[in-house]
Amino acid sequence: MPYQAEISRTNPSCFLFLIDQSGSMEDPFAGGESSRRKADLLADAINRLLQNLVIKCAKEEGIRDYFYVGVIGYGEKVGPALSGQLAGRELAPISDIGNLPARIEERKKKVEDGAGGIVEQTIRFPIWFDPICHGATPMAQAFTLAHDVLTRWLPQHADSFPPLVINITDGEATDGDPSTAADALRSLATSDGNVLLFNVHLSAKGAKPIEFPDNPALLPDQHARLMFDLSSLLTPTMRTVAQQEGYAVSENSRGFVFNADMISVIKFLDIGTRPSNLR
Repeated sequence: MPYQAEISRTNPSCFLFLIDQSGSMEDPFAGGESSRRKADLLADAINRLLQNLVIKCAKEEGIRDYFYVGVIGYGEKVGPALSGQLAGRELAPISDIGNLPARIEERKKKVEDGAGGIVEQTIRFPIWFDPICHGATPMAQAFTLAHDVLTRWLPQHADSFPPLVINITDGEATDGDPSTAADALRSLATSDGNVLLFNVHLSAKGAKPIEFPDNPALLPDQHARLMFDLSSLLTPTMRTVAQQEGYAVSENSRGFVFNADMISVIKFLDIGTRPSNLR
């Protein structure tokens, strides 16, 4: 069965995030409690995810390179979107991610004080990715660049657990139908299976998120059904994790969430990037 390859330093896998940086990302989440921009909240989620991936790979002797990671932004331009010393890098081993944040910020976090109350605690928050909101939504170009990046990575990792591409957007593609580019991306493969493409549509209507659907007829409009069609099926391990998290999923469930709020984005990223066979 596919999607069972062991992830190790000699056989790493790859995460590639495609982040919508169009002008509409300046808007707040519809119906959300926060007035912060979608771009700011999403940047926090990506930076927190990168930190968690570093932690998963950290051992006594250092950070083991179980993963290569890249972030591509698409808006006014399409290209690598990491900051600092990693700027311009399409993919970087997770040890470089861990050792080369662009900067460390101090953030406030509310925690229980042990006596039934809540206090604010200062935490160190590493930043690799900064929010940008300008331009249109050239999603097809982003899929094409992701295809090119993975085409260069795959020959050296032919037996790896297949790369996972997660596309996060709040709108429709403005550079034509992205289906052909998405199909080409999903057609890439290792000996363990095809590249996985997951999609997150950020909320613009304040409606309840539709998470891991298994039937396009359940979706409200043509755009949602297109994004469903572009999305890969969940792997068996991901289905199990989703079920453990309380989601109703089936063998036909796709890696897709429509009208996602920030909570559903974070849960989706956690399920999608939780390693199944890490050594």
